[in-house]
Amino acid sequence: MQQSAAAKALARRGWLRVVALAVLAAAAAPALAGDRSLAEVIGYSPDGRYFAFEELGIHDGSGLAYSTIFVLDLEADAWVGGTPIRVRAEAEEQRLPAIRAEATAKAAEALAQFGIEKPAEVLAMIGDGAVDGGDGTRLGFGLPGYQAGRVAERYELRLTSFPATAPSPCKAWFGAEPLGYELVLVEGEEEQIIHRDDRLPESRGCPLAYRLYGVVVPFDAGSLEDAVALISVYPGGFEGPDRRFVAVPLEH
Repeated sequence: MQQSAAAKALARRGWLRVVALAVLAAAAAPALAGDRSLAEVIGYSPDGRYFAFEELGIHDGSGLAYSTIFVLDLEADAWVGGTPIRVRAEAEEQRLPAIRAEATAKAAEALAQFGIEKPAEVLAMIGDGAVDGGDGTRLGFGLPGYQAGRVAERYELRLTSFPATAPSPCKAWFGAEPLGYELVLVEGEEEQIIHRDDRLPESRGCPLAYRLYGVVVPFDAGSLEDAVALISVYPGGFEGPDRRFVAVPLEH
């Protein structure tokens, strides 16, 4: 039996209505494409006191490239004066390599002043694509030996998070209370609290989650004296949680 012209028209209108509803539902769904920055370790001063790294990426929403260079005084656990150095593109035509080069040029004086010339060595890292990194709250590591797979001493970092107070109205903005973190270093039976948040700094925004990222030391280090833990921080952002980093000295 052939459909009448009227039936065909009704069927067509029904199909168009389904498509329209699907489009509206997709438009109403929350965007989850946050800005996932990368961390690039620059290095240490010869005495291990100063540590520098770069945070880089493409801003969600605007699509503008950015680069931020941090220089940290590990003894004071604070940024050195005049840093971080932030460069952000003013138009999408300004690509990330050019923005990174501009940030490096602007940071040259600070990097030279604090002698950032010694390479860093990665002791352990939970890569962004790692499928066996667990929930990012524990990371075992040791100081590298000269035989394959051998380490001297064994340590573990343990990361926990908890509700904290932030300068911004995070719950109103993102529907959740901001989180602080505690970092503990474990060696054998001994546990040492490396860091525990009180009131969050404004620079951290509204953190919704944390994950351990890695541990670095100066090249050829024989201890954890100048070791730095890198922690991924996920503050609320324009199109979903972003990813930023904090660098935490393990001994200070």
